Amino acid sequence: MKFTKFHALGNDFLIVDQDLVAETGGYEDLARKICERHTGVGADGMLLISVKDRARGLAAFRIFNADGSEAEISGNGLRCAAAYLYSQQKVDPPRILFSTPAGERECAFIGRKESVFTFRIEMGIPRFASRDIPFDDGAEHDRIIDYPLMISNRAYPVTVVSMGNPHCVVFVDEFPARIEWHQGGQEIESHPFFPRRTNVEFVRVLSRGEIEILFWERGVGETLSSGSGSCGAAVAAILKNLTDPKVKVRTSMGTALVEWAGDGEKVFQTGPAEFAFVGSFLFN
Repeated sequence: MKFTKFHALGNDFLIVDQDLVAETGGYEDLARKICERHTGVGADGMLLISVKDRARGLAAFRIFNADGSEAEISGNGLRCAAAYLYSQQKVDPPRILFSTPAGERECAFIGRKESVFTFRIEMGIPRFASRDIPFDDGAEHDRIIDYPLMISNRAYPVTVVSMGNPHCVVFVDEFPARIEWHQGGQEIESHPFFPRRTNVEFVRVLSRGEIEILFWERGVGETLSSGSGSCGAAVAAILKNLTDPKVKVRTSMGTALVEWAGDGEKVFQTGPAEFAFVGSFLFN
């Protein structure tokens, strides 16, 4: 089975033409095996892409995490999928409309420099109600801002957002030690108040226009970057009036730009996707 590897600020994906694996099925098992970094190829996730209408730029998008679970959406994954389709000349127009489990998402091509592609992605309208995230502590919440979530006898003030997938944002003055935020991320991810688990972002606000994030991704663990996580964290910062509506998100491997005009408006993210290599994987 052929695959192509792309990464977006270090968040890496193995892209597979869904038509080539349709007969095998078993996507969860395939994702676990191919994403394993010691015995497989190694990646944070596997993307299944299928072009539905080349002339109109319509494509189907599915993402499976490294643990085999299927996620609803991925901002970095969308950029990598768009870069793959452009590099392989599988679509014609300067925009791609992806059909995802979280709804349709449009990617607009900004430019290319050698193996690096830049796209502006429409990430949808964020949701805040507990039932939409989902978040279940036995009560209904219109918004969850600075909620005291108990982890290991400590209350973390969290702000919770859905970008089509759940995000739990923890604002800190200084980043904790790696072992501490790993433990916190793991426990928050699987907290019983999140029936579908959650992504976790630890965020430092650097200025009105810039934030820095450590990412703990549902079904993966630590990741170097996350597109939907960057959007969820930026939206939370804007919601709390910690930043302006246009936010530069700093990750360990570079920056992306997130824009959100406020309630009822869509979130947009602009950032890179870089080609890594192509290969074949024997799956049986």
